[in-house]
Amino acid sequence: MTSLAILGVGKVGGETAFLSAALGLADEIIVHDAYEPILRAQVLDLQHTGIDLSISTDTMAMRDADIFVFAAGTPRTPDIKTRADLLDANIPVVKRCSRHLRGFEGVVIAVTNPMDANNYGLWKSMELDRQRCIGFGGQLDSARFANILTGAGISGPAWVLGEHGEHQVPLFSKTGSDPGIDEREAILSRMRGASMEVIRDKGGTVFGPAYHIAMLIRAILEDRREVLSCSCVLDGEYGLSGCSLGVPARIGREGIIGIEEWDLDPWESEKMAEAGGFVRDLCRRFDV
Repeated sequence: MTSLAILGVGKVGGETAFLSAALGLADEIIVHDAYEPILRAQVLDLQHTGIDLSISTDTMAMRDADIFVFAAGTPRTPDIKTRADLLDANIPVVKRCSRHLRGFEGVVIAVTNPMDANNYGLWKSMELDRQRCIGFGGQLDSARFANILTGAGISGPAWVLGEHGEHQVPLFSKTGSDPGIDEREAILSRMRGASMEVIRDKGGTVFGPAYHIAMLIRAILEDRREVLSCSCVLDGEYGLSGCSLGVPARIGREGIIGIEEWDLDPWESEKMAEAGGFVRDLCRRFDV
């Protein structure tokens, strides 16, 4: 039996639970939320689909899940300028979760922002093998990059590495085109504000994140071994250590099967180093 646990079933966590159920990704879904009314409502809503699966709210059972999705904590609102601004609010949530799941043997997917730092924090606090701790964000950033490239008349695969935040790194070198620095910076600026357009008008991003989280869950459970942009705890890859950062990673049943080190052009290399330095400073908060 395949078991999926989701901690935090508000907008993104709840939609992820529904998509996972609708796509038949798990036989059992274990959900929990600190806000009892939303937890009760989400469970009822899932039950009312009539989908044949087991739905549990037993937090102790989360320790035995195949995949654990960490989507709890304070979400981003229009008043919060960057994802990194959520770190102080969500560090205690990460640490409480880590204590509860000590000894977990499955794969962790970190969603809560600032995702890269929180993925590092979960890895460190839970004492996991680094290949079993995956941060979600790069798939969504890459999809947003693809939309912008299409509008700019640029074709080619869209990949975004780096931080899931202000220091994201769009790979123009993978598109087969070479726009100038000014155009690159203009596109990067649009990408930084892409999520806020949705948050401002509907209160939060839901469909995009939930869809790509479900695809990540599917890649793990079905052992697809496909390369996705995910945040991984680094140990020398791209010249970076002591942080979790978005990189191309081959994903399968064990989690991160391997990290691919692609050649980056000078602009991308500089942005990647900046992203690593910024996120490494955030991650130090979990080293004390």
